[in-house]
Amino acid sequence: MTDITHGSRHGHPTRAEEILAVGLRDEKRRQTRRHIAEVATGLFLERGFAQVTIAEVARTAEVSVNTVYTYFPSKEDLVFYPEEASAQRMVQMVQDRAPGQSAAAAVLAALRGELRNGERMVGLTQGFGRFLEMVRAEPTLSVRLDAIGREMVEALGSVLAAETGAASGDPTPHLVASQLGWAQTELFREIGRRTRAGQPPGTVAEAALALLDTVESLLSPTLLTYATR
Repeated sequence: MTDITHGSRHGHPTRAEEILAVGLRDEKRRQTRRHIAEVATGLFLERGFAQVTIAEVARTAEVSVNTVYTYFPSKEDLVFYPEEASAQRMVQMVQDRAPGQSAAAAVLAALRGELRNGERMVGLTQGFGRFLEMVRAEPTLSVRLDAIGREMVEALGSVLAAETGAASGDPTPHLVASQLGWAQTELFREIGRRTRAGQPPGTVAEAALALLDTVESLLSPTLLTYATR
């Protein structure tokens, strides 16, 4: 039998070594994907989305054009790459909720946690305001952003319907998901506005947390307790 910790008698990689190698390869891929996306975003902000070619992105990132297309099938994917633009974002927040927590409470808690931790996912970077401006100024990007928002709401609505056993045709799960999508959209709009004004991330986060408090105060008790685990 092969010793999984001290290597094979025949010099072949052990199971532990194979798992480690796969993990290292996956991490390398993530790093490469993020590096290419960050280089591309910088070029888009500097010169405009339409003015930058895939070849220029590849050259600046010091990778081949084929490598760029391996990670990003389209130019738009360089802006909305899966790690930061997933339609499953709110679904994951809700699926990870604790016992006794509702869907709305889970989403609001997750957003507050990201703000307090200063995470990139909620746009707490100096260039986020300019990034949103660029997206909205470019029709193909604006359409993609809106599509991601719709997909996010639809995915969450489907999960809520399944979890609550809602009857076919019951609009409640979709309406709840839509309201939570609205809350997230308003949050990003506020963060974008404040970062464009040059406010530091800490100030932006405080204002965004206050906005979430206001949003929560406007949500109905029915929504705030819906789909409690």
